[in-house]
Amino acid sequence: MIRKEDRQEARVRRHLRIRKKVQGTAERPRLAVFRSEKNIYAQIIDDVAQVTIVAASSLDKDFNGVGSNKAAAREVGKLVAQRAAQKGIKSVVFDRGGFIYHGRIQELAEGAREAGLEF
Repeated sequence: MIRKEDRQEARVRRHLRIRKKVQGTAERPRLAVFRSEKNIYAQIIDDVAQVTIVAASSLDKDFNGVGSNKAAAREVGKLVAQRAAQKGIKSVVFDRGGFIYHGRIQELAEGAREAGLEF
């Protein structure tokens, strides 16, 4: 019997491979992205203290629009960057979460860069 590859399992393996190299500190926290079918989520995390500093998603009250398209991803990127600026964070490490840097993930990153986040 042929076993079809599980996409979610493959993504988790890729994410673990990425996480071996990418770690957030207090000076330069990690911008972690998760993309579901209907929404997109972003968190800025200090891995040393194991705490989420800032979070934004397409489910927030500040967000208006559809959560499953590129425009929404760009808006979430801008939103997380604005919240990070309020906390005094200017530079982060980008963690794409095992997803390909394409489409909504890329738009979120570009939106965060537009709003002043450096990575």
